[in-house]
Amino acid sequence: MGYLLYGRPAEEIEIEDRILAHIKIVILAKLRRDESFALSFEHDVADGSGRSTIWLHPSIPLQFNFLGSRQPLINRAWLETLVVAANSNDGLRLLPEPPDTTTGPVPTGAVSKK
Repeated sequence: MGYLLYGRPAEEIEIEDRILAHIKIVILAKLRRDESFALSFEHDVADGSGRSTIWLHPSIPLQFNFLGSRQPLINRAWLETLVVAANSNDGLRLLPEPPDTTTGPVPTGAVSKK
């Protein structure tokens, strides 16, 4: 499990490394374009269940901490799904991973704007 550290003081949001690697690409692509958007996620049952939404803006401190040292293979189909969600009125959500229908590696940060 990794952490998305958000704001100051930093709030730790625990997210599995593979999911975190994918949303990191989407988040950084949007913030590089100076775009603000919402990120919604569900809380673990151990934390009382429920869900939260945070507002991501280029001026808000953000850090990605991964437990593992290796970059996971990136699923282009999942990136595309996450980008569509991030550009919607609902914002980015931690959606389930679809089967990868592409071949070859995805360069980090290579996310198309929809």
